[in-house]
Amino acid sequence: MPASDQGVSKSKDRYKLIPRVLCFVTHGPDVLLLKGAPDKRLWANRYNGLGGHLERGEGAAAAAQREILEEAGLRVRALRLRGVVTIHTGEPDGIGLYVFTAEALSREFTPSPEGALAWVPAARVAEYDLVEDLFTLLPRVLAMRPEDPPFSASYTFDAHDRWLISFDALP
Repeated sequence: MPASDQGVSKSKDRYKLIPRVLCFVTHGPDVLLLKGAPDKRLWANRYNGLGGHLERGEGAAAAAQREILEEAGLRVRALRLRGVVTIHTGEPDGIGLYVFTAEALSREFTPSPEGALAWVPAARVAEYDLVEDLFTLLPRVLAMRPEDPPFSASYTFDAHDRWLISFDALP
């Protein structure tokens, strides 16, 4: 099927998603989190996983590996898609977020201009100043077994601009 048959040119008024990846890299009982630099536009001084936008022509798994390498200089194994989140921003475009986990081959990371990297005990992540959705998302992701299927979730915002997170029931 040619690209012209994908219907994109005829969907000007339809909802469109900007693809991003979010990666949680583990090493033993710890997870690598990035505390956003104070001058970052998004999530300054808050802890988050590694990630960013997909580049044109790049698949989600390739983007996850690239972001992990760019932001932490880490080589990983066992990269797994853990879930897909649709973030409804209230704008014409939303975010399509692919959530991954991976295991680091070593604990030695390269400092990142994005912020300060830290290995955090998974059992203590709730004690950190996380990006708000991670208080719900991260424990769920870290509790997944290798054979668990990916989840599907939706984020919206309430009248006070707080996250509303809903996980879809899958058959």
